[in-house]
Amino acid sequence: MSSPASVKNHPIHPMLVALPVGLWIFALVCDIAFAIGGAAIWSTVALYCIAAGIIGALLAAVPGFIDYLSINGVAMKRIGTYHLLLNVGALVLFGINLWLRFRLPENSRIPQLLSVIGVIGIAVSGWLGGEMVYVKGMAVQAVEELSKKQDQKEQPRRAA
Repeated sequence: MSSPASVKNHPIHPMLVALPVGLWIFALVCDIAFAIGGAAIWSTVALYCIAAGIIGALLAAVPGFIDYLSINGVAMKRIGTYHLLLNVGALVLFGINLWLRFRLPENSRIPQLLSVIGVIGIAVSGWLGGEMVYVKGMAVQAVEELSKKQDQKEQPRRAA
């Protein structure tokens, strides 16, 4: 089964998820640097990483949801539902995290705790996404199917 949200047989969702995942993980790294006595700039960088990660997650969610709607199997749909719910939960958590960074004193550890919880959530969600693709084969074309398509393209046509 190929992904309905793809460009030239390349699914869009996995291309886009790297951005929010990387930004949110780096936000946690910045929070840790700030917590162990780093300069205040680390807290500011974390804030911007969280905000950009939210935008990236919203962009990745669109093709992800299109792919989710195309799932037919019950077991795959269950895994996809957990994946979706964890991602939505992480998005909401990082949204609250961003909001609290403007409301709480700079030395509050609550946003840092939310970053830890959020990164754990996206790690579990990423594992579920990997389960769907690498173990269950979602949005992966079989090698035999690709070979047949390639063979059909390479065979010369008779002119008369």
